[in-house]
Amino acid sequence: MGKPTEECRRAPQSAVSAMERRGIKFGTFLTILAVLVGIYYRSLENPLQTRLTAVLKALEKVESKHEIPVRRKVAIGYGICTDVYIDAKSLLHYSNDIGNPEHFDEITTREQLLKSFAYYFRYGAAAERYMPNTTLFDELVSQARSFPSSYSTIGGNAAVMAFRFLREGCDVMLAATMTQSLHQMIPESIKVVGGRVDRDDTHLVLEYKNGEYWGPYSSVRANRYIIHNDVNNPMVSSLDEFDTLLTESRPDLFVVSGLQVMDNYPYVEGQRRDLLLKIKKQMISQSESTKIHFEMASFVEESLLSDLINLLIPYTDSLGMNEQELANLYSSMYYGNISLVTNSNPRVATVLDQMRTLLKLMWEKGQSFENARKLSRIHVHTLAYQAILIVKNSAWQNLIAAAAKASLTANRHVCGSSDVDLHKAALIMDDSFSTSIKNGKRIPFNVDKPVSCWEELIKCSGDTVVVEVCVAPVLVCTKASQTAGGGDNISSAGLVLQI
Repeated sequence: MGKPTEECRRAPQSAVSAMERRGIKFGTFLTILAVLVGIYYRSLENPLQTRLTAVLKALEKVESKHEIPVRRKVAIGYGICTDVYIDAKSLLHYSNDIGNPEHFDEITTREQLLKSFAYYFRYGAAAERYMPNTTLFDELVSQARSFPSSYSTIGGNAAVMAFRFLREGCDVMLAATMTQSLHQMIPESIKVVGGRVDRDDTHLVLEYKNGEYWGPYSSVRANRYIIHNDVNNPMVSSLDEFDTLLTESRPDLFVVSGLQVMDNYPYVEGQRRDLLLKIKKQMISQSESTKIHFEMASFVEESLLSDLINLLIPYTDSLGMNEQELANLYSSMYYGNISLVTNSNPRVATVLDQMRTLLKLMWEKGQSFENARKLSRIHVHTLAYQAILIVKNSAWQNLIAAAAKASLTANRHVCGSSDVDLHKAALIMDDSFSTSIKNGKRIPFNVDKPVSCWEELIKCSGDTVVVEVCVAPVLVCTKASQTAGGGDNISSAGLVLQI
């Protein structure tokens, strides 16, 4: 076979070179197109991203300006439990024979659980119910723990708040009764007062995401439904030992929480009231320098909430609650009944009006009670915003920073991160809000100064009281990791800069 000519040898090279040139041109075109598309979409995203970034930086700037000047002493009662978390849809299966959603004060059967879950799920409302059927409760907990996705943590309002106060640099005392094994899991820096038991109380936390479907129902926000079969916590068995510690330590802040587990518990006659009277005595015995905060929760028994309003709340300086708990307390005090569910994202004006009314009602009620304290702080945490009201010149400090810190803590806790990831955040607060439903002032939302604050006058028991109000937007976590314990963390974070 003869050698190829020079012309034949060059031809393929020329062909390859031409193909390469065409490939380079096409590749360049695609690169330029990709860049232009990227620029286009970034231009669409920039206004939203810029808005979120500005709000985050402003909130963090306010938060960072106010560090705790000294280590505050915080005493917290009452109780602790083990929280077992499970995706609600994994444990509860919808079927057409469930029937209509229905409210129950307590849950005794699976059918009631399904009906009750549907009742609150469709509103995206948090709920907590007592289950006296121990056998059924244990079966549900065992079933939940069989899922690889389930997990357990230390829970209970008092314990969760204790951990947050510790994290924020406080000296913490906790009143709780638990097993030795659970006690060993508590950080040594938290001083625990309470006896030992053979079995810890357990709360089963059924969580769901925003927009999830359960049968024909869709959740309007991420939230949780909790059931419990508590035996230790309703008896407030750490109460007596806590007395001595409170007397010796003289804390800066005394937090009363976790009393919703008293709902529908089978006490002997008069036993619950006697326990509440002991708590009242403990509150009254505190010096004026010790501020007292009462943390609300999901109360469903009218008689218990009525007792709290008459026996404990008049002796507090501060109240903390979410929008559902606010509506519940407001309805109980103003109308004499309980509000089971409410708007999951209420207007700012509605919440502020209810806060003002509560302040007036509590000041009026306090006139009938010896040793009553004049309520001077209300903190309402909602999905979209934080609202804090304080009486001017009271002992509560750093109002603006507290609102900002509470707002940031809401995102950090729900997203399960110490930093706010703006790719998992959204602002759902309106661009402006009214300070009242009737004749309120319109306040525009300012991304560079997102915490809106003002002073106003409120007539309380014949006195004209000057109050300061701050409203801070929440960078709502769009990919919720955990909703339970959110209110406890938010309330604690707001308090820590004000005591």
